[in-house]
Amino acid sequence: MTFEIFFTLLVLTGMIAALVMDKMRPGMILFSVVILFMLVGILSPKEVLEGFSNKGMITVALLFLISEGIRQTGAISQLIKKLLPDKKTTIFKSQLRMLPCIAAISAFLNNTPVVVIFAPIIKHWAAKQNLPATKFLIPLSYATILGGVCTLIGTSTNLVVHGMILETGRQGFSMFELGKVGIFIALAGIIYIFCFSNKLLPNRRKDPVSEDSEEENHHELHRIEAVIGPRFPGINKSLKTFDFMRHYGAEVKEIKRNGESFTQDLENIPFRDGDTLVLIADDDFIPTWGESSVFLMLANGKDIDIHQKGNKKRRWFAMLLLIFMITGATVGELPRVKEMFPNLKLDMFFFVSITTVIMAWAKLFPPKKYTKYISWDILITIACAFAISKAMENSGFADMIASYIIGLADNLGPHMLLALLFIITNLFTEIITNNAAAALAFPIALSLSTQLGVSPTPFFVVICIAASASFSTPIGYQTNLIVQGIGNYKFTDFIRFGLPLNIITFLLSVILIPLFWKF
Repeated sequence: MTFEIFFTLLVLTGMIAALVMDKMRPGMILFSVVILFMLVGILSPKEVLEGFSNKGMITVALLFLISEGIRQTGAISQLIKKLLPDKKTTIFKSQLRMLPCIAAISAFLNNTPVVVIFAPIIKHWAAKQNLPATKFLIPLSYATILGGVCTLIGTSTNLVVHGMILETGRQGFSMFELGKVGIFIALAGIIYIFCFSNKLLPNRRKDPVSEDSEEENHHELHRIEAVIGPRFPGINKSLKTFDFMRHYGAEVKEIKRNGESFTQDLENIPFRDGDTLVLIADDDFIPTWGESSVFLMLANGKDIDIHQKGNKKRRWFAMLLLIFMITGATVGELPRVKEMFPNLKLDMFFFVSITTVIMAWAKLFPPKKYTKYISWDILITIACAFAISKAMENSGFADMIASYIIGLADNLGPHMLLALLFIITNLFTEIITNNAAAALAFPIALSLSTQLGVSPTPFFVVICIAASASFSTPIGYQTNLIVQGIGNYKFTDFIRFGLPLNIITFLLSVILIPLFWKF
């Protein structure tokens, strides 16, 4: 084992440990790793910076703004309200109306804003219908994940892998190429949710902080649930060192994290990104902080929508722009269109850029505040993921791991290696971020295909599916964290209900991918 390989192994082990222990934001952890690789000469400064100019990374940034434009017009919140039945209904019938539509929406929009908008609306609707919200919130998160695997823009992971493929000089994915297998996985997953959510998901769980607390009745204050976002200034601080009341005019009554509920000794519990806080606040809290990136989601149990500022014309205009972007990116990949416009690259980046600029000038999102709607940590994570992937190639670490995997599989062939790659990637995505998991798996996939002398495309596709299929833990995907707090789920709820979905996704991927993309 050379020094470069040993150093890469040591640094990547430390990176995974730091991500699992949540020592700091993922972007800073990955950036630190990249700098270490540069210090020992495994990466050149040029290779460190290449990820920050990658087309896939910039496309993800622009898609944040497009999702915000759609969100601020109130288009998708109006849609979910129309889907929710007004009359008395059952869990199955309600899911049948909601989940396919939610999956379709998340195929073209960022998953997080979809869940942020839908979760409080669905929870309030379930309470009015006297149905347990616990039967709908995990299915909401899973439906957005399942929809995301169907298109190139459905999740940032697909765009990251697409960008890495382009870096190797190969042709990336077209708009709906991943849908060849993704749609079968989405259909199977939604059918599984229909059949087993009522049996495997818990019934109502009483919250330690009652919704009819004495403070609310006497002081006309309200119970509000707030999910902490990455820009919350009190992350890693406790109430003892961060005066929440002075900053936000609200009292923290409970902190929910990873299935645990903290109501005692709150002064000494540090805040974490993704925590759900139960607050006692007045009517001004949601209007004041609803548009802030400090909190990912705010809900007070009332049927209000702070995002519904736009009129019908603005909503229709936003949806037409979204259709223009999707159609343009799809048609632009056709061979005839490429021949007609040889000097133009009519790809996803081209149409996403145009759509973003039109939305900004039409003020579908506030153009003077556009930076606040971009999740910079995700972008830094993605940019660094490209560099880490390159470091694994440069050091020879990826080739060593690929040789080891081939040795384990012996003479079982590429199908077994495809299965092993899925398992490795999926385990990584359950304990660290999905983009970091894709970064670790991509160079291994490339080395596997090279050493076997087969096409790398099936291995690239399996990375996209496995890195997104985070169903067994709440920590693997941000939407799972959001619904965990608002639904009072335990960690074991995700394992019990999500693990079979992981297995279904694994089996369908290993069977279907080689049928559509030959080795």
